[in-house]
Amino acid sequence: MWMEFLSRLQFALTISFHILFPAFSVGLATFLVIMEAVWLKTRNPVYLQICKFWTKVFALTFGMGVVSGIAMEFQLGTNWSGFTDAVGPVLGSLFVYEVLTAFFIEAGFLGIMIFGWGRLSKGLHFLATFLVWIGVTLSAFWILSANSWMQAPSGAVLEHGRFHVTSWLHVIFNPTVIPRYIHMLLAAYLSTIMVIAGVSAWYLLRKVHVPFAKTCLSFAMWVMLLLIPIQMFVGDMVGVKLDQYQPVKTAAIEAVWHTQKGAPFVVFAWPDENQQKNLFAIKIPYAASLINKHSINATLPGLNTVPKQDWPDVPIVFFCFRIMVGMGCLILLLALISVVLRAKKKLFETPWFLRASVWMVPTGFIALLTGWYTAEVGRQPWVVYNILRTKDAVSHLQTWQVIASISVIILVYGLVFGVFYMRYVLKTIRKGPDDLAMVKMPFAYMALEQDKEAK
Repeated sequence: MWMEFLSRLQFALTISFHILFPAFSVGLATFLVIMEAVWLKTRNPVYLQICKFWTKVFALTFGMGVVSGIAMEFQLGTNWSGFTDAVGPVLGSLFVYEVLTAFFIEAGFLGIMIFGWGRLSKGLHFLATFLVWIGVTLSAFWILSANSWMQAPSGAVLEHGRFHVTSWLHVIFNPTVIPRYIHMLLAAYLSTIMVIAGVSAWYLLRKVHVPFAKTCLSFAMWVMLLLIPIQMFVGDMVGVKLDQYQPVKTAAIEAVWHTQKGAPFVVFAWPDENQQKNLFAIKIPYAASLINKHSINATLPGLNTVPKQDWPDVPIVFFCFRIMVGMGCLILLLALISVVLRAKKKLFETPWFLRASVWMVPTGFIALLTGWYTAEVGRQPWVVYNILRTKDAVSHLQTWQVIASISVIILVYGLVFGVFYMRYVLKTIRKGPDDLAMVKMPFAYMALEQDKEAK
């Protein structure tokens, strides 16, 4: 019992750190490929300034993602030997596919993207940026494919303690992977755009780097306004799939203890597992059935449909889901306010709005993490849903060993990610982008050298 809890706690700690960096990398790569394309089209040096500044942040973020990912791979072998032995024939291949089709692309063109300014033609540099974006986007697909297979396993059977693949097509394109993948990409984009908006607003409050900040903030607000409704639509698709393949998780999210027809949506409550009821509940009649079944009179299965030992931790799942939705609503509100201020031509001159943008920088990442907790905690007590239990996947270690490793991880992660990474990123932000004259210099030098060669 304690060994399973401590190993889960350690994995939760490492995955929480790790997921932030790939998500930020995916968002930044997408932002950079858009900005560089606009620069090539318009030749406006502000877009080049934007590209060079955020490339610095991307380079360190990508590196931190690699480092934190390596720690997780070792942890699978040390703390989850039962899991790796059982699912190795399935997930091992998916991770190899990620390396071959995604990581090699990222690693091959990342250096060109970072150091190729002024050394390559504009078109070739954009191609490198584009291929890095392709790499990180493909990488996200393979990771979501692996995780979604654990949520809704298909294309493999468990025989003699090991999974054997019967159809790679069904393993890779398992029933929930497409909506979950799109949902994760949009979460990464929104998390990143909140950082870009907050940094830009901070510059505007200080009245520095104004053209840079106005361009970034304007773009960020348009993206929020566009992506949040799409994210809500895709989230609804994820919810429908969730109700189809993991009804117990849906019951925990909605805190439905007993099967109900026309179940209400519980806006707020304190779910009490002992009494199997919601305390201090605020409800919207029929809304849970409408959201999950698209019918107000539909029957929503309750937690009582399975034994209590098959329940996830209901309060964690319940509250994490509502925090995720709440953060999304705050982002939508900020985007709607920006529309009003833009119409009044006060988007860049309203101090309280700019301060709100700065304070809301973490909201995207909070939504991303709580959404991930909802998915992972809601799958418990199964590591492969309804087939392999978490308690059967954990390694047989001594308690002191796991406590020691958790302590070391907290110390090392705190120093590497909490101190050095944040110190460099904040230093880069405080310094700000290079002056426009400095930004254009490498290309001017390259053009001069080419002119000399031609003569």
